[in-house]
Amino acid sequence: MHRVELAERPHWRDHAKEVGFSFADMHGEPYWDETSVYAFSLDQIENDIEDPATALHGMCREAVDHILASEELLDKLAIPEAHRDLIANSWKQGDPEIYGRFDLAYDGQGPAKLLEYNADTPTSLYESAAFQWQWLEDQLEAGNLPEGADQFNGIHEALIARFADVFEPDSDLHFTAVAGNPEDYGTVEAMGWAAREAGLGAHYCDLDKIALSDDGQFLDDEDRRIAVLFKLYPWEDLLRDDYADHIEGSGCLFLEPAWKALLSNKGLLPVLWEMFEDHPNLLPAFFEQDVGDAMAGRGSVTGRAADAFDRARAGLARAHVRKPILSREGASVEIVKSGQIIESASNTEYAEHARILQAYAPLPQFDGMRPVVGAWIIGQTCAGIGLREDQSRITQDLSRFKPHYIAPYSG
Repeated sequence: MHRVELAERPHWRDHAKEVGFSFADMHGEPYWDETSVYAFSLDQIENDIEDPATALHGMCREAVDHILASEELLDKLAIPEAHRDLIANSWKQGDPEIYGRFDLAYDGQGPAKLLEYNADTPTSLYESAAFQWQWLEDQLEAGNLPEGADQFNGIHEALIARFADVFEPDSDLHFTAVAGNPEDYGTVEAMGWAAREAGLGAHYCDLDKIALSDDGQFLDDEDRRIAVLFKLYPWEDLLRDDYADHIEGSGCLFLEPAWKALLSNKGLLPVLWEMFEDHPNLLPAFFEQDVGDAMAGRGSVTGRAADAFDRARAGLARAHVRKPILSREGASVEIVKSGQIIESASNTEYAEHARILQAYAPLPQFDGMRPVVGAWIIGQTCAGIGLREDQSRITQDLSRFKPHYIAPYSG
């Protein structure tokens, strides 16, 4: 894995406008940045990212059963008590999942370390699945990449196959997001594009225009019944909305399903460490309240969890990351070394939430930039990656998206 300086395509901004990639620049700063790219070997992709990400997703599915069997864990994940049956029923009846994205710290030598799982509403889908593939084709045609270079990117094709596998042909799906957010709309449109190519109907409706009929069904802005709804709106917010009381009786299938609320919560990380301690792709992680109790000699952390904390105590004291259980794009995250905060996110929107402590895995540095690998799970399999980089240790909302390629085997 290495970072390669590369000439930009001369007309890529015109192409971005043509295809509706309106957020290639955000807030006066570049978001898509192809002045440099990341190169991987096929072995790095297959053995260090693809296979481990698929395995991590299987572990997360095991964690769903574990969490649902524990009221204590549901409390720690701040799952509203009124909607726990909704989540449990969603899991028991096998409500289908479509996609998710693992954020991994990876330096090219492995093993990749799981930082968090964006299991419910991950963005950067369009640029990962489509725009960086076009970049690859253009740069190959221009002779700017080695002959035979490839890209780990079957995301769009995997989405088409997933939709076709889950739904009967000609099924009608609805897609929604908060109005006025181009990045969110780009993600939703990428989903709708895949659904249409799978032979399904795809209708978009702004989130605030969804209504409720007299008989408790959700309706779009043309008063059509919504039978299946892909919502780019997080479960942690939806479960606290008034409309949540109407979900179970609406007959509407939600994508992502309600059980994903357990996996999009950073409380998943200590659960995974408890279940799979010392797994090479996991970092030690604990609920902050449990750590406080253990340090104070209180008895709330016992047995296996207490032993795991004792083993991790010295490493956590050297360096750890404090993360709210509900947080997005690095908001309210702090990095602590030897008891001192060395970096904190400028966005403190989620500061009021309970936190976890996760052992600190420094992101690698390439030319002063720190990349995070986003590994896309479609269904239950890793289908591609996208990278974002920043000078900051904390990847945040304006971190730049970087394309990648797989270097041809040189023998």
